[in-house]
Amino acid sequence: MTLAEDRCRLVLILPDIADDAVLLEKLEHGFRGGDVASVILPQYGLNDSDFQKRAEKLVPVIQDAGAAAIIAGDSRVAGRARADGLHIEGSIEELGEAIEKFTPKLIVGAGGAVDRHTALEVGEARPDYMFFGKFDGDIKPEPHPKNLALGEWWASMIEIPCIVMGGTDVAGVVAVAETGAEFVALRSAVFDHSAGIAAAIAEANALLDEKAPRFGA
Repeated sequence: MTLAEDRCRLVLILPDIADDAVLLEKLEHGFRGGDVASVILPQYGLNDSDFQKRAEKLVPVIQDAGAAAIIAGDSRVAGRARADGLHIEGSIEELGEAIEKFTPKLIVGAGGAVDRHTALEVGEARPDYMFFGKFDGDIKPEPHPKNLALGEWWASMIEIPCIVMGGTDVAGVVAVAETGAEFVALRSAVFDHSAGIAAAIAEANALLDEKAPRFGA
């Protein structure tokens, strides 16, 4: 997870699609659309074996595109698939153990903080990033106001980068960028876009290039 750009960057959340080949094709097509900082692979309903097989197919494609591949949940899968990072939604204890065990070899990020108090508690463990929202929380065109508020509060106070979940409309990346968040996460806005995934990623980057505030400006 790098800050190669001086503005908010895009994080993709892989959708719940059963066919690995379809996911692979979508990713390869999508990366033609431009800059993606990282891709998070949720396990969804897959057993550990099938999830590992999926990760082993997708991680190299993500990395070849210059993005960080982050596994949500299973540290063994992250290690075996040679992913770049691990996303933890569990307890603070689980997060702390993962950070102690895998940092700095892997990016270890945290999710699940639904209010300021919890976010500060999680932040004390010093994850590499904080994620505000749910992977499947993109149920409206615009990002959830609560996530935007948490992202703005966090970005104004805490040095640890944050990712804010966007909505189903690509245009919502602007609202996230305006909070000062370093990253905006998109799922259905990209993978269900009527013009295709690459077009959605290109549109998101164009909006961020035009309207996102610059860090350090």
